[in-house]
This record gives sequence, structure tokens and C-alpha cells, in this order.
Amino acid sequence: MNKPRLTPLAESLPATVPFVGPEAAERARGRRFSARLGANESIFGPSPKATKAMEEAARDVWMYGDPESHDLREALADHLGINAAEVVVGEGIDGLLGYAVRLFAGPGDRVVTSDGAYPTFNYHVAGFGADLIKLPYVDDKEDIPGLLNAARDHDAKIIYLANPDNPMGSWHSAQHIENMIENLPETCLLVLDEAYVEFAPKDAVPSIDTSDPRVVRMRTFSKGYGMAGARVGYAFGHHETIRAFEKVRNHFGMNRIAQIGALAALADQAYLDEVVEAVAKARLRIAEIAGQNGLKALPSATNFVTVDCGRDADFAKGVLGALTDLDVFVRMPFAHPGNRCIRLGVGRDSDLDLLESALPRALELANNG
Repeated sequence: MNKPRLTPLAESLPATVPFVGPEAAERARGRRFSARLGANESIFGPSPKATKAMEEAARDVWMYGDPESHDLREALADHLGINAAEVVVGEGIDGLLGYAVRLFAGPGDRVVTSDGAYPTFNYHVAGFGADLIKLPYVDDKEDIPGLLNAARDHDAKIIYLANPDNPMGSWHSAQHIENMIENLPETCLLVLDEAYVEFAPKDAVPSIDTSDPRVVRMRTFSKGYGMAGARVGYAFGHHETIRAFEKVRNHFGMNRIAQIGALAALADQAYLDEVVEAVAKARLRIAEIAGQNGLKALPSATNFVTVDCGRDADFAKGVLGALTDLDVFVRMPFAHPGNRCIRLGVGRDSDLDLLESALPRALELANNG
């Protein structure tokens, strides 16, 4: 039987979802999790003002969202102290990463990242036919000198770096990032993923500078602002680089309710401060729970804590599986050396009570399994 023909590139790709979501795991298990601590969401939720704004906006959902996201871009520009022409809004950082790869890396081009870093970026690189060069983590951090050397050696079009990092929770100082930018190859774009920037120490965040067309910084409303389901991300940088996104982005990709909710969330910085404080408190408790069980919590500048299980990837996978069986959803890094760890998202006191109860049993099961 005749059928439509895929392109050779599409034919070569696996049909896959990069993440196994908690919903898929719940369907497989036949029951819901008691504690959802694996998806790096903000379990504290959005600002009540954002929720109210989205509820009120629902009656107007018959209208398309503004294809320019004008009001949100203006508000973000004011928040960042830059020009609105230096900001683009997209469907989460995931969507913006896809646009960036499409713009700057085609078939056969080289792209540099860290082995074990955010897999959605890799998914887009493969989808547009570019070649990935992957560097291992060093001391549980992305290796900035190694990334720069690889970019030079392979004439890379893009370097992807997350700061703070997912999945390890580690971070580099602003000075290290600024030094990296100074040493970028002339024709290489640095995609700096700052999804967790609201939780980072001040000295980890470079000053806002949009003068260099080789740098695009990406942020989101999914983490600190608690709006992961709304899919609102933004990128900012040199106006010519940002303008290029208009060549390929989905101009009706941003729904009206999400735009209005993000505007209200951005305006409620007091609520964001409360969330950041609650996250810091929960990170400390996770570290205490880990320590009580002979495990080591790695320093984190995010809304999760990566916990070293002290052995190899098989043991960490056993701990993860046991926690899953005990109704606690967590994830783990997938590449060495991070795959000796599990990754625990922060939660409310009740969620962490469940973790505290389940972890000793999970370790016992993993040790016996």
C-alpha cells in the first residue's frame, strides 16, 4: 500500500517522547502518586493573582492570543531593564530551544552540550539534523572550558549551557559565565538556559547585557512562577538575534489565558519571594532526610535536590523504582557520573513527610534487590 514518504531525516529519527511523565507512570501503575516530586514543577502553584486573572480570562478564550505577546513582552522588558525588541515569548523554554536550533544549526552542523544535560535540547538538535558533541560533567558541573574547547575544535554553531543546571542543581558564578562569553568563538551562539534563575544566588546571575549577538538567555514561568502547565517561556538578547525568531516561531503558539496569567504573575514579585523562601526551606529538609539515611545531598540552586546514592547507576535506579512502588514520584539523571543520583523536587511539608517515611524502605528494597 502506498503511503506518504517521510523525509530521509525524519525516517532516521525514533518516534519517542523525551520524558516519561508522571501521568504515564500512573497509567502504567494503575494508581496515582501520593507525592509528585520528580517533574521539577512548583508544587506551591502560581500567584493567587495569576490564578484569578486566568479564571477571568477564560470567558474570552474564544479570542486568539496576541500573536506579538505585546503586553507581556513590554512587561518583561521593563522587568529586565531592556527594550521590548530584545525579548521574544514562546511556548516554554522547550519551544524556544527548538526555534533557536532551527535558526542556527542545520544538517551536518556541530552543536556542543553536556552529556546528561536537558534532553529536550538534544531532541531538537536531532530533529533538525545537526550533530551533537557531548562533554561529560566535571565535579557535578557542566565543564565550561571543555565546552569552549569543543566548540572551537568542531567549529560549533551552538553551545547549550544551563545555569543553574538541570539535572544536578549545580551552578557557575556570573564571573565564569561572563568569562565564557568573552571566549566564545566568533560565529558560535551561546544558548544560556536560566530556567531556575529565580532560585539562584545573586552571584550566579550575570548582569543583563544584550550587546552581544552571540548570546541568547532563556527563562520561564514554569519554575519560580508555578505555571508549568501554561507553557510560557521567554528569551532575550541582542535585538537582531531576537528578531530572527520571527522567521520561524509559531505566532499563535501562545494562548491568551497563559499570556494574561504570566502578566499577573510577573507583577506579583512578593508571591515569588515567598515561593523562593519556601523552596530554600524545603531543600534544607530534603538534605536532612538524605543525611538521616546516609546519603549526600548535592548543593542546589534550583527547586530540586540531587541526592548522591553513594553507589552506581543500577543502585540509584533501584532506589528510584522502590520509591515509585511506594507512591513517591522522583527522577534521576541519565548519564554518568550523575546517574549515581536521584533527583528530588521540593514539596510541601506533607509531601516531604511521605518522602521521609518512604526513603528508608526504598533503600532497604534497593539493597536487597
